[in-house]
Amino acid sequence: MRKINYKIITLLLAASLLNTSCESYLEEENNTKLNIDDADANTYKQLVATVYERARETTTHYAPDLYYVLEDLGTDIVTRGNAVVGTSDLNDYVNFNSQNLAIGVYWSNQYKIISAANIVIDNADGIDGLEEADKNMGVAESKFFRAMSYFQLVENFGGVPLVLNQITTAERDFTRASEEDVYTQIIQDLEDALAGVDQTPNKYGRVSKDAVRHLLSKVLLTRAYKPFAGSTDFTDAAALAETVISNHALVGSFESLVSIENQRNSEVIFSYLFGSNSVSRGWGNSRHQMYKFRFFDYPGLTRTVKGLGAMPTPFYYSLFEDDDERAAATFARVIYATEDYTATVGGATVNVMAGDTAMYFPKTAWSQSAINAVRYRVVNPGTYFTNDGVTDVHYPQFKKFDDPNVPFRQPDTESVGERDMVMMRSGEAYLIAAEAYLGASNPTTAAARLTTLRSRAGLTTPVLPTEVTLDFILDERARELTGEVNRWMDLKRTGKLIERTLLHNPHAKLNNALNAKNLLRPIPQYEIDNSNGLTQNPL
Repeated sequence: MRKINYKIITLLLAASLLNTSCESYLEEENNTKLNIDDADANTYKQLVATVYERARETTTHYAPDLYYVLEDLGTDIVTRGNAVVGTSDLNDYVNFNSQNLAIGVYWSNQYKIISAANIVIDNADGIDGLEEADKNMGVAESKFFRAMSYFQLVENFGGVPLVLNQITTAERDFTRASEEDVYTQIIQDLEDALAGVDQTPNKYGRVSKDAVRHLLSKVLLTRAYKPFAGSTDFTDAAALAETVISNHALVGSFESLVSIENQRNSEVIFSYLFGSNSVSRGWGNSRHQMYKFRFFDYPGLTRTVKGLGAMPTPFYYSLFEDDDERAAATFARVIYATEDYTATVGGATVNVMAGDTAMYFPKTAWSQSAINAVRYRVVNPGTYFTNDGVTDVHYPQFKKFDDPNVPFRQPDTESVGERDMVMMRSGEAYLIAAEAYLGASNPTTAAARLTTLRSRAGLTTPVLPTEVTLDFILDERARELTGEVNRWMDLKRTGKLIERTLLHNPHAKLNNALNAKNLLRPIPQYEIDNSNGLTQNPL
């Protein structure tokens, strides 16, 4: 496992996450190699910041031109952004094998975070001049991130090697711990983190007790479905979510929640910070590039943002009721012209001015005569994958992550997004609680939590206990959280990945290759080849 061998501590100069202005913890000097024997209290803070930095950077992208593909792609609500023909390994599960680049990068990234955390944990006691409170806080924060990485690893790959100490010499003898043992370690790390971090950190962006509770509630909820589940996992997950809910009030409207002017609000539990400083920002938040097609190829539209390739499925758009305010706050059915152009209506040339409608995506199909009568392009539902002579695909574009002051960037260059990346918020805590109550045979309370969350979106009809099912909750998670949380893990947790993906993902349905073996990703082949004892998942 050569990817996690670190004798020399690597410090990233852009370790910026622990203050509100997103300035660097580290001075702009050559600290890229620093021996642990020279470490002092300031170095320790930089080591902790490095854990944050690695977690942040590998979340906004896996590698240049590789984003989010193991999170939403290949699910019921996100598919590849091209015509419904051909095959794909990641989305369609055709020939998905151990040579896949994404799984190799993902595996490596998680172990890099674990390595950085282990360096902090193993060396904290030996650093001169370090205050006890600072030491304990740094260890607790590092255990939080180590737990998060192992959670992502165990759900994607099953049992994985548990590396819990700094590696200082080359090692090859790694074996896979059982899933149960990995979960035991995750929970132990989170319990230690909960005891060590502050309820209200002194700097925005640091891990709080509620961030730990939120992650632990999801871990316990996930373990509750396993053969080795704890007898109280569902009820414990619900109790943790309730504590988070009580401390983080929902924002009054979904539109206000996702507004760029209201990024740091009562609902946020934990965010990665970026900001405008080019040194501390790192790669930048890339969420503003999610779920965009090549709109700038159409008349009157300029290049403002480049999409990352994936797109929502038609099923996703169908999930929103007419009164659901989340739809208008999440995606745009109208794209406005950014420059003047001419169009033809009824054989006559008409002028379209900047600011006028350039493209429209109606929720229900327009007749051809109605389309012919307007000066803008109309894209009916059912035609999102139909080549119109300009683009292969076209659909209502996501807007809830928009970062309008960021310049146009190609996906293989730094995204330079400045918005906070919200990783945890109480809107999801309501959904975790609802699912946990359902699992604990308490649909009445589950319905109450769903009713509260939906009311914020303008859906005031109470949810009935008899309506609460896993599918109902998964639909609600899609409406509330798409692009924010890992949909693939949600579907796997609930046993719905195969059923819902083959039903609602048009490319996966076309190829019909998804089956039970795909509930685990292949272990990267280079790890199998370079480690003594690692075994492969079914291929």
